[in-house]
Amino acid sequence: MFRSATEETTGGSSVSGRCSPSPVTPAPVALPQTPRTGSWSSGSGSGSGSGSGSFRAASTGSGPATSSGPGTSGTAVGRASAKAGSRGDSCLGDRSSNTGWASMPSFTPGTSSSSVWGCGTPRLKRTPVSASHGVTATYRARTPQTEHTVTTSSSVSSATVASVIVAVVEGRGLARGEIGIASIDLRCPELILSQFPDTGTYAKVVTKLHILTPLEILMPDTASDKGKGTKLFGLITENFRNVAFTAVQRKYFNERKGLEYIQQLCAPEFSTVLMEVQAKYYCLAAAAALLKYFEFIQNSVYAPKSLKVSFRGSEQTAMIDSTSAKNLELVLNNRDPRSDHTLLGVLNYTKTPGGSRRLRSNVLEPLLDTDTINTRLDSVQELLQDEELFFGLKGAIARFLDIDQLLSVLVQIPKQETFQLAEAKIMHVINLKHTLELVAPLKAVLKNCQTPLLKAYCSSLEDNRFDIILEQIKTVINDDTSYTKGSLNMRTQKCYAVRPNINEFLDIARRAYTEIVDDIAGMVTQLGEKFDLPLRTSFSTARGFFIQMKTDGVVLPDGQLPSDFMKVTKCRNNYSFTTADMIKMNDRCEEALSEIFHMSYVVVCQLLSSIHEHVHCLYKLSDAVSMLDMLLSLANACTVSDYVRPEFTDTLAIKQGRHPILERISGQQPISNSSYISEGSNFILITGPNMSGKSTYLKQVALCQVMAQIGSFVPAEYASFRIADQIFTRIGVDDDFETNSSTFMVEMKEISYIIHNASDRSLIIIDELGRGTSAEEGIGICHAVCEFLLNFRAFTLFATHFLELCQLEALYPNVENHHMGVTLTRSASSNAEKVTYTYLLSRGRSEEKNYGLRAAEITSLPPSIIQEAKEITSQINKQLWEKQQSDPEALKHRAVYHLATRLLQAARNSRLDPDSLRIYLKGLKKRYQAELLAAEGPVPTNTED
Repeated sequence: MFRSATEETTGGSSVSGRCSPSPVTPAPVALPQTPRTGSWSSGSGSGSGSGSGSFRAASTGSGPATSSGPGTSGTAVGRASAKAGSRGDSCLGDRSSNTGWASMPSFTPGTSSSSVWGCGTPRLKRTPVSASHGVTATYRARTPQTEHTVTTSSSVSSATVASVIVAVVEGRGLARGEIGIASIDLRCPELILSQFPDTGTYAKVVTKLHILTPLEILMPDTASDKGKGTKLFGLITENFRNVAFTAVQRKYFNERKGLEYIQQLCAPEFSTVLMEVQAKYYCLAAAAALLKYFEFIQNSVYAPKSLKVSFRGSEQTAMIDSTSAKNLELVLNNRDPRSDHTLLGVLNYTKTPGGSRRLRSNVLEPLLDTDTINTRLDSVQELLQDEELFFGLKGAIARFLDIDQLLSVLVQIPKQETFQLAEAKIMHVINLKHTLELVAPLKAVLKNCQTPLLKAYCSSLEDNRFDIILEQIKTVINDDTSYTKGSLNMRTQKCYAVRPNINEFLDIARRAYTEIVDDIAGMVTQLGEKFDLPLRTSFSTARGFFIQMKTDGVVLPDGQLPSDFMKVTKCRNNYSFTTADMIKMNDRCEEALSEIFHMSYVVVCQLLSSIHEHVHCLYKLSDAVSMLDMLLSLANACTVSDYVRPEFTDTLAIKQGRHPILERISGQQPISNSSYISEGSNFILITGPNMSGKSTYLKQVALCQVMAQIGSFVPAEYASFRIADQIFTRIGVDDDFETNSSTFMVEMKEISYIIHNASDRSLIIIDELGRGTSAEEGIGICHAVCEFLLNFRAFTLFATHFLELCQLEALYPNVENHHMGVTLTRSASSNAEKVTYTYLLSRGRSEEKNYGLRAAEITSLPPSIIQEAKEITSQINKQLWEKQQSDPEALKHRAVYHLATRLLQAARNSRLDPDSLRIYLKGLKKRYQAELLAAEGPVPTNTED
C-alpha cells in the first residue's frame, strides 16, 4: 500500500531571510479593517477582505510615460502613472470590491479597477510606515518589495531564496504548550498548517521554523507585550536574529475566522483537510492572521476555491534539529556556504525548482512510514533498471518551468493593475500553455511503468482538465507561441501571442511595432555601410535596442568611433553604443509595445476568466513533476556512485558503508566501515586517537540513515535500518559568541536538549562530550550521561577519548566497545616510531599507546616536559586498567542477554529457509556456550538440535 501523490509534500526554502537583527520588540500591527461586500462563491470576483477603505502602501511602479494608438487611452495612462509615481504612493484610493472576472481593466495605479482572476506577478510589498485604519505606531521595515518571476528550468538555485511567511501562536492557560503554526510560500500557493504539543524547550517549534527558513515571523502582540515576552517569543527571537519579526494584534488570531478563510479559499481537491483542522483551534488562528497579513502586504487576495491547504503534524516525519542538520551538513557546508559538498549537494540532480525544493524538504524531514519509503525505493529501482524510462523521463522533466510559482500568480487577485502586471499576465499565459503542452509527452513516458507510485502519477495526468485548458488557450493564443530563452525572443513571443483577427486594433499596433523594429534594423545596416563598420543590432531589457560591434580586425579612424554614436561602453572585444535616432525609435517602440500589451491583456484576462475553474489541476501536475524530478535525482545519484537499496528492520546493519559527502569530495571510494546496532547492543562506545576517523564514521552512519528514510539508495554493500523518529548529534567544540556560551556550556546545552527529547526510536550521535572542562569532571559527566541514555532503547554512538568509559561494557550487556585502528611503524634509519591511520573500525577498546604524547613530540615542546608527561600518564594508566576487570557473573549475564536478543531478532526479521535457519541457530548455540565457558569454565551441553 502506498500513499497518494498528494501526501508527498513540498518543502520550503533553504537560506534564511534578511532583515534588521535588532531584538527590539516592534509595535503591534493593526491590520486595516476591510468589511466584506460579497460572498466567496467560485464565480464571484470578491476576495478576502476586499472592501472600501484606503491606506498607504508601497509603490508598485508605473507604466511608461506615454502611450498612443487607436482604441486606447495610453497617454492618460502614462500621465496617471507618472503622477502617481511622483507622489510615491500607488495604492491610494478606493479599494472597491471586485465585480467581475473579465471586465475591462484600467492601468491607473491610483485606483482599483475590477480585478481579473489570477492577475499579475506576486509582489512582496514593504510594510507601510503608517496606516489610516488603526495602526498606531511606527514599526520595523519588514518584507522587501520583490518580484517573483517564473524561472527557467535550470534556475534550481531559486529554491534557496527565503520567501515564506510564518504565523506562530501558543495556547494560553491550561493550553500552554499547544502550538499552532501556519505558513505560506509567496512562490507556491499552499497554506501549510501544523499544530502539536511541545515541551518546555519548544524544540519542535524551533526545528520547524529552521526547516521553513522564514522571511518573516508573525506572533500575537501579547506574546511580546512591552518587551516582557513569553518563553516561546524569547526562543524564536534568539534563534532567528536575522529574520523579521512582526507583532500582530491578538484579535486577528481568530480560529473562527481562520476556518472561514479555509472554507472559502481551499480548492475542492483538498477539501478533506477541513476534517483534520476543524478542531485544531491554534493552527486555524494562525491561518487567520497570516492570510489577513498576506492581503495587507501583497495588496492582493487569493481567488475563491484556489488554494492548496494541507495539515502536517509533527508525527509524520523524523525530527532533525537545526544543530544536528548543521553538524551533518545536510543542506549547508560548514566551511563554505556556497559549496555543494553537502548531503543535498550529493543527491541533487534535479532539473526543476520544485524538485529541488522537494528534495531539500525531504532531507531535512525524512519519512517515518516504511510503506511510503519502500514505494519510493521501488520507483528508484525501476528507473535504474529501465534505461529508456530514465532518460525519457529526464528529458521530459527538464523542460518544465516552476509550476508552483506559475500557480501562485494565477490564483492571486491583485487590487490594482499596472502596465507591468499586464506584461506579466501575458507571460504567464504563455508559460501556462508551454507547461500544459508538456503533459502529453510526460504521460507517454510513464505509460508503461510498473511500480505503484509511478503508475499513480501517470493516472493523475489523465485529468481531462489539462486538455480543456489547453484547447481554450489555443483558441486565443497562437500555436507556435511558447516559452523561449532570451529577452528579445520572449518579447517577440509576448507581442504576437494573441492570434490575429481577434482584436483589430491589436493587429494594427503589432504592424506598427513590426515596422519600427524593421526600421531599426535598416538604420543599423545603413550606419554600417556609411562608416564601413561591422555593426549589428542587439537588445536588452534594460536598454532596449542598441548597436554592438566587435573590435577584432577593425581599424577605427584616429582610433575613435564616429561622433554620431552615443553612450559608448566597451566590454572585452565588444563596443556597445546607440544613436539619437535609435533612442527616439526605442521610445516609439515602447509606445507601440504598451498598446500591444494593453490590448493583449484584455484578451488574456477574458481567456483566464473562462478557464479559472479548471486551473487547479495544476496542483496535480506540480506534485507529479516535483516528485518525479526528486526520484530521478535519487536514481541519478546511484549511477554516479555504487549505492545499494536499504531494507527496514529493527536493526541498523551496514556492510562496508561509506561517507557520501567524503566520497563526492575525494572523487574515489573512501575507506569503508561496517556498522551493527541492535536492541541487544544499542550503545556503541568508540575510542581512538585524534584524526583516526571517529567523527567521520559517526556522521557517515547518520547520513546513511537520512538517505534511507527519504527513499534513497545508500553507499554500502548491504544496508538495513531501523526507522528513527529523531536524529540527534552532539559534535564540535566551538564557543558560541552570539549566546555568550563557552565550549563547555554549548556542550551542556546540546546534551541537555538530547536528554529531554530522546525516545526509544531515536538515533543519537555524541562526539567528544566533556572536553570543555577538566578530565575528572568530563569523565563524570560522560559516565552519568551514558547511564541515563542506557535507560532508552535508542541507538547511540558515543565517541570519546576517556578510556575510563570503556568499563561500561563490563557493567551493561547492551554496551559494546569499538575503536578506530592505527598501526605503529619504526623507521630503521632513525629508530623513530610513526603512526599510520587505518580508518578502520574494530571490535574492542582502543589500546592506550599515548597517541597524544606522540603528537606532542612532533611539536617543539622541550623533551623534559614530554618525558615527565609520559611517566605521569603511565602511572594513571596502570591504576585505570586494574579496575577494568569483569567478574564471571557479569559475563554470564551478558552471554544470556546476547542469546535472548539474537533469538528475538531472528524471530522478528528472519527470512531464512528452514535449513539455513537451523544452521544459524546452531551457530548461536555454539557462541553462547563459548561465552559461558569463558565466564565460568565448562558447562554441560545438550547435543540435540
